[in-house]
Amino acid sequence: MGKPTGFLEYQREDNTTTGVRERIQNFNEFHGPLDTEERRKQGARCMNCGVPLCQSALKLKGMVTGCPLHNLIPEWNDEIYQNHPVYALSRLLKTSSFPEFTARVCPALCEKACICGMNDSPVTIHDNELYIIETGFAAGKMKPQIPAVRSGKKVAVIGSGPAGLAVADRLNKRGHLVTVFERDDRIGGLLMYGIPNMKLDKSIVFRRQKLMEAEGVRFVTGVDIGAETPKEISAASGKRMDGKEQEAAGAEYSVQNLLKEYDAIALCCGAKNPRALNVPDFNSARGVHFAVDFLKSTTHALLENDGKLPEKNYGDRCYISARNKHVVIVGGGDTGNDCVGTCIRQGCKSVTQLEMMPEPPAVRADSNPWPEWPKILKTDYGQEEAIELFGHDPRIYETTVKELVRKNGKLTAIRTVRVKFHQGRLEEVPGTEKTMPCELLLIAAGFLGCQPYVADAFGVELSPRSTVRTEEGHYRTNAEKVFTAGDMHRGQSLVVWAIAEGRQCAKEIDEYLMGYTNME
Repeated sequence: MGKPTGFLEYQREDNTTTGVRERIQNFNEFHGPLDTEERRKQGARCMNCGVPLCQSALKLKGMVTGCPLHNLIPEWNDEIYQNHPVYALSRLLKTSSFPEFTARVCPALCEKACICGMNDSPVTIHDNELYIIETGFAAGKMKPQIPAVRSGKKVAVIGSGPAGLAVADRLNKRGHLVTVFERDDRIGGLLMYGIPNMKLDKSIVFRRQKLMEAEGVRFVTGVDIGAETPKEISAASGKRMDGKEQEAAGAEYSVQNLLKEYDAIALCCGAKNPRALNVPDFNSARGVHFAVDFLKSTTHALLENDGKLPEKNYGDRCYISARNKHVVIVGGGDTGNDCVGTCIRQGCKSVTQLEMMPEPPAVRADSNPWPEWPKILKTDYGQEEAIELFGHDPRIYETTVKELVRKNGKLTAIRTVRVKFHQGRLEEVPGTEKTMPCELLLIAAGFLGCQPYVADAFGVELSPRSTVRTEEGHYRTNAEKVFTAGDMHRGQSLVVWAIAEGRQCAKEIDEYLMGYTNME
């Protein structure tokens, strides 16, 4: 502990934030770093606790507090204060595969468990992590780590989201030959197409891809493993293929061929089966989209058009635009907030978020003490922007959509109704129906597990929650040499949990391949 009185001498100072009116003019990241001396002070605030709950991943009342990766947080906080950035980077990379991702998009479970937060503001663990990894990249310390010896064992990873990347990264560094298959045209999964640019600029994903390729990982994009027909593989690639090319691709990337060619397979395809609304004509109304499709449409358009939004569709791609529209978003979580921020940048006329749950309290209830996860009201960047632009919080609580209003098949408005939980069941409150204008309705109500066709193709069992079934605490499926990790295994969750599962899955695969493992 380099500064025993640091937590008494220095106040919490977050990274700088660009003002709302300026940042909504583009999709750029809008947080800036502190200078080195101020960052050292933030590192000095760490109390180096005897029992550091920040790295514990402690489960309390069904919710986790503390880092699932068990990052050595007090150690690298001390190295920041001592101005030892290389040592700090070494301690961070010991437990974390992709700090540049988690330092941007993780809700900081570590800070919620920080003991300094009992009576004051917690340590800026999230920002400190970002400082360490970005300083490492800037100083040229993030160089390819190419294995000196290869095992000759081949591993196929299906899905290139955070779990799949973590599996691939660890197994490649162990010396196995890893190929990652991705059905989209770019790698990253939700890192690429589920999280908007202002939270995670896609250059950060491309930077990591380039590093992993230099280390020996092979990426194959545009291939939908488990697709029933070669035409589906052709469609996933975004390329025009003639009949012979489709047949060749279908044979090369068939499940049977992968099982024959590879010594182990990891299924990391996420939980991408979105929850629909239980309203009449949900599937037929024009102007209704799932949030993941909306966010993907925007990111893809920005990537294909040099960071600029098209007026309408581009090429043969459909662009979902909120421009000059009244937008309603169903869902009050992080994805709903990302939709708010995206709609504002697209130039929406208004934006409203509907949340079925009651509004959380502003401060912890007595029944929710530290270090439990704080069940309090969080106003995120999208909501802050809506308040600044439209003069009010976009969220309406205890409300849901009851009916879609259409004209010539096109959505023009929605009818809402208040809801209450009564004896554990959600019930409508009579006489509370309202109509509000809505030309674009985005559904951010969560996911119902994995899309089952990949699991079916490999013959793995699914749980009642539509997740791949394994023994508790393990990652091997019922199918020979097939493993799983991430949201496909645990259900919809956080990027940090996907990375943690990917790392542990890699360890289990390594033991399967070699008969032992030296992975931690």
